[in-house]
This record gives sequence, C-alpha cells and structure tokens, in this order.
Amino acid sequence: MRIGVLGAAGIAPEALLEPARENPDVDIAAIAARDLSRAHEFAAKHRVREVHASYEELLADPSIDAVYNPTPNGLHGRWTLAALAAGKHVLCEKPFTANATEARLVADAADAAGLVVMEAFHYRYHPFMRRMEELLASGELGEVQHVETAVCFPLPRFKDIRYNLALAGGATMDAGCYAVHMARLLGGSTPTVVSAQAKLKSPDVDRAMTASLKFASGATGRIRCSLWSSDVLRITARVQCSNGELRAINPLSPRYWHRLSIRRGASRSVERFTHRPSYAYQLEAFADAVLRDAPVSTSATDAIETMTVIDAIYEAAGLRPRVPTS
Repeated sequence: MRIGVLGAAGIAPEALLEPARENPDVDIAAIAARDLSRAHEFAAKHRVREVHASYEELLADPSIDAVYNPTPNGLHGRWTLAALAAGKHVLCEKPFTANATEARLVADAADAAGLVVMEAFHYRYHPFMRRMEELLASGELGEVQHVETAVCFPLPRFKDIRYNLALAGGATMDAGCYAVHMARLLGGSTPTVVSAQAKLKSPDVDRAMTASLKFASGATGRIRCSLWSSDVLRITARVQCSNGELRAINPLSPRYWHRLSIRRGASRSVERFTHRPSYAYQLEAFADAVLRDAPVSTSATDAIETMTVIDAIYEAAGLRPRVPTS
C-alpha cells in the first residue's frame, strides 16, 4: 500500500513514518505541503522519495493508494473528502472533523466510495486498551457504575494552532477528543452531556474543560482535559464497577510508561504491557483494512459519535461547536 502524506506535520514521523519502517505492507511514497521547501526538507530528512507541489497534485497521483491526513483540525474534513473523491483510503488524525455534521458528511462519502476511512486513535489498537475492554466485557468486575478519563498536558505556546479558533482549535478538540473517546469506549455507549465548564484562553477557545456524563446504562462519567491548567500532566482512566475497579495510567502512550491496576472484590493486581508503539498497531490495522478488508474500530461511523459528544460539551459550556476552516 503506497501512502501519501498531506502536510509536513510534526506528528507524522512518530505516527506514520517510524512504524512504516517495520511494516512490509506499507510504503510511504510521497508528501505534499503548503510550503514546498518545507516538503522537500521533510522528504530529505525522512527519506520520502517523491514531493508533490500541492495536496491536489498528490491526490491526483494514480500510484497513491491511501493518504495520511495530519492537517489542522478545521481542514480534516475538507481533505478527507477530497481524498475520497480521488479514490484514496484515508488515515485521518483526530479529531476526525470540526463537528458532528461534517463527520456525517465524511462517513456518507466513505460509504458511497467503498473506501476505508480510519480515525487515528492509535491507543485503541494497543494491547493495553484491548485488555481493559476484555476485562469489562467479561463481566468479572460487575456492572460499570462510573467512568473518569483525563488527558491533560501543558502547551504554553499560545500561538500554536491548537489555540486557533479559525482552525477548530481548543483543548476539547485536542486533548479532549481522547478523553471523550476513552469514556465512550469504557462506558460502553455514547453518553449524554449533563454539564460542562470551560476555562478560556481567548473568546470561545478553551484551554481546559470538565464535563459530566450520563450513559444509557445509568452509569455516570466525567472527563477532564487541558492544554494549560493546574493539572499539568494527567493521562488516566478509572472505571468503577459493582465488583471491582480499573485504574489506568497513560493508556494513550504506553510505550513510555504505564500501569493498569485491577481490583476484583478484595483482591488487587497490576498488569503491564509491551512497549511497542501504539502507532505500529494502528498502522497494522489500517493496512489490514485496506488490503484485507478487516474491520476498523475507529471508523467514520465511530467518529460521528465522538464528535457528537464534543459538540454537546461545547454547547453545555456555553461555547460554540467548532466549524470547518473556510
């Protein structure tokens, strides 16, 4: 599978180029960027053979089978739709789109084209998260009663595009999309938003967000996310059940450090997992979907649910949901 990269994004080496080197199914064949000189510099540094003068030129290349879309949030939908129209499969960085309405447009286009579109929630494919799913699905911990997820890290570069409203920025779109997705996964359904409170960096741009959730089962939930707050670094998940509890530290990037604590009744245990990057598992899943028609867990349909919750959090906090970049 020959993949083209839309943009010389900082996440691309870790998320795609490094795992591609160990994956015989994948060839990172080309790159395009808004700044042609930056594209050439990126290609030389990372040994990408071909540079295209524009995104449109890359999408028109008949030798490219799929694209990786790490453009800014507000452009995700536009370039994923363009890639589908050009007959390319897409691995799209999260958040999937600017809002749920745009996510539905992309999902419909993917269905009509019969192409794979996968949201890049890489953690979802790592054995750490699969183990948490397995434990909850087995019923050995009882019924889920309460879910808490937190994704907080410091981003003091306030001119960063993740604080740019015109590019669909904000903490809930960046760190928060992980927290929402994890809460949905661990809670077993898409929750409703009961309330939300934002801390703002600038008008309508959240630097931190907390939200209370309610699941169809009756379980409750809470998410916390921030790019700049007193929670300097917190990447955790907790699931309280009727006969036990799960506590996860760093389920998003377990290659660096992680811990899964399990309480079953009165007994306690700790599990740890491979340090193989979650991005490697993600790329394997994408290749399997494109080349072998395997299902993906982070499909366009799944992304609609996550974006629906994000939109509802913004509305509950008295803010506007994000809009696509014009």
